[in-house]
Amino acid sequence: MAAFVAGACGARVTSSALRRAETAEAPSSARVSGASRWRRARMMATAAPAAPAPSTEVAANELFVAQSERDAKRAEAEKLPSVQLSEVDLQWVHVLSEGWAAPLKGFMREDEYLQTLHFNCIRQQDGSLVNQSVPIVLDVTAEKKKELEGSNAIALRDENGKAVAILRNPEFYVHNKEERCARMFGMTDARHPYAELIYNGGEFLMGGDIEVLDRITYDDGLDQYRQTPAELAEEYKKRGADAVFFFQLRNPIHNGHALLMTSTREELMKRGFKNPVLVVHQIGGKVKGDDVPLKERMLQNQAVLEEGVLDKESTILGIFPSPMLYAGPTEVQWHAKARMNAGCQFYIVGRDPAGMKHPATDEDMYDPWHGKKALTFAPGLEKLEILPFRVAAYDQTVGKMAFFDPSRAEDFLFISGTKMRKYAASGEEPPNGFMAPSAWKVLVDYYASKK
Repeated sequence: MAAFVAGACGARVTSSALRRAETAEAPSSARVSGASRWRRARMMATAAPAAPAPSTEVAANELFVAQSERDAKRAEAEKLPSVQLSEVDLQWVHVLSEGWAAPLKGFMREDEYLQTLHFNCIRQQDGSLVNQSVPIVLDVTAEKKKELEGSNAIALRDENGKAVAILRNPEFYVHNKEERCARMFGMTDARHPYAELIYNGGEFLMGGDIEVLDRITYDDGLDQYRQTPAELAEEYKKRGADAVFFFQLRNPIHNGHALLMTSTREELMKRGFKNPVLVVHQIGGKVKGDDVPLKERMLQNQAVLEEGVLDKESTILGIFPSPMLYAGPTEVQWHAKARMNAGCQFYIVGRDPAGMKHPATDEDMYDPWHGKKALTFAPGLEKLEILPFRVAAYDQTVGKMAFFDPSRAEDFLFISGTKMRKYAASGEEPPNGFMAPSAWKVLVDYYASKK
């Protein structure tokens, strides 16, 4: 999640949690380094981003076949050798097709893959660097590679056999699975949910530009939330936005998240913006089994809006089609870069973005604050301003979520996502003021349906 409530669930704040929260807020003068000064200089340099890009400019990144050519391309696809896409493969086609990964034109060729894996960015022909921290690749078996070699074009089919894209001039290269996992996750344990997919994949990777025949849809009642970057740009214009900030998450919204989002809008207005627009963007691709499913997350988010916890006029609910990789600071760069392609100027990032517990130790895989720090250094993200994150927790003195005050730490409860899920699963009510009642009911009903 791009911003999260830190600390031990349901317990009073410990001295170690307090130190972590204070460290996250502002490093002491003794710890200020050249790198810290560079980060502050960069933030000052990005204090006044340009207006959101027009939709015509954003649409140029799309990989869809022109409407006038679609019938001919579909007919061509029926005659081509083909590869059947997995659920996650199709999600990556979705990502590529709409321009979230621009300037990529398809699944990575080897030179793009190696740069991504080792440098988290790709050098363009003009010498500039584009951030691309996670590989977007298509694996095939040795048997399938042998079948496809010599073909100049290959049809990509979904799990129902429908041709969704054509891949041109394929390039095959060895899929070193352990190296890929080590570089992406900092570990090679096959119990990691995305590492498991990698290890179960083919022995080769196949790169090439793609032509996408139709918009990817899911007919799950949520397609209206899956706005493309170009459609989002039109929405900004419609709402008269002069600033756009994103909040990415894979969990339900509680009132601490809402406090952070609303206070961010207030701060942007103090800086002179007239109408900052917030995009609440849920991960729409594959997530691990204990995460709340997308449908329930969107129902819960909509309930938050309906109760007025977030302002309807300045808030867009959306779905980001990428699968979740759980790659910590490496993945958070991808999340930020993709949103830049959708007109994002300001990005909220907090504790342990894209993190999870290590499958062997049940401890955090990544330092909870490294994701935020990595974004301030990441090449290719210089035009994106990383917004300050303030820790929110449940203030028992007022019965609601509030920003943590170290001077009265004993007044606060830090409620984790794990505890929140346990509350909902058991039917136990969280503290009053933790979440909008109708939004909480969505979670309770979901867990009750699983029993």
